[in-house]
Amino acid sequence: MSEEFFELGELKGKAPKLFGIPTGTRLDEMFWRIEQKGDKFVKVPLGGIPHLAVINITGVPESGKSIFAEQFALVQAGAGYKTLFVTVESPAHFLYTSMKEKAAFLDIDFAEVEKNIVVIDASTNDELRENPKALMDTMAYAIKEKHTTNVVVDSITGLYEHKEIMARQIVRLFFNFLKKWKQTGIFISQKRSSQGSESAEAAGGLAVAHIVDGTIVMDKVLISSRWESKLYNMPLGSVIRTIRIDGCRLTGHDSRTWVFEITPAGTINIIAPLEEFIGGQHE
Repeated sequence: MSEEFFELGELKGKAPKLFGIPTGTRLDEMFWRIEQKGDKFVKVPLGGIPHLAVINITGVPESGKSIFAEQFALVQAGAGYKTLFVTVESPAHFLYTSMKEKAAFLDIDFAEVEKNIVVIDASTNDELRENPKALMDTMAYAIKEKHTTNVVVDSITGLYEHKEIMARQIVRLFFNFLKKWKQTGIFISQKRSSQGSESAEAAGGLAVAHIVDGTIVMDKVLISSRWESKLYNMPLGSVIRTIRIDGCRLTGHDSRTWVFEITPAGTINIIAPLEEFIGGQHE
């Protein structure tokens, strides 16, 4: 009979090391570990999302989720780490054009990107999109053959579209798959119109947030009143974008809401905590 319980100490050899996988944004400073220095305990930035974590990115449409995913993949590829990018929403050839422009702006060698990002296009393949086993078999082959260390799925929601009752089951399958193959993962989740833009909830309810290691919520607010215009010191009709680490069970993190912008080149630039932005302290 296989062992069904362990003493905690028996797991020491299997425990992953805690360090950061850079995203190329200020989020890299917002995850930390606690270290003892003398008689004090201090926060030490990880330098990225936790190694081997599966992080869920959720938000309303056009809030910057896919841009974040692409930036993460570019930064990793530019540093020489292979990333498997599973595109479920947009055909793969559009991904190429978008990443080429972003790489130039981020000063990342696109030749490195071309060889270090491996793409599976599930957007135009019904079998991959509708059959989790078929997609995971394809992913496993790519991971093994290309020696990837990171996986992006944009979006996980597209794998249970019109069958949200299966969301928990499908998310759990892919979560366990990434753990088995020792991959650091990014899942992109779509929200339904009835769900609060500021919450971790996405299509399928809170299934994704409950299963993954951490959730990042991205949001946008249209400034449509004079009160909002005065509060944010921005003209009517402007859009203010925010990002927040809703939770992470693997390590400490900054839980404040931060303001960010999408640059003209289509990259994420995190500016300041919301309270400082409103108070003008970031200027």
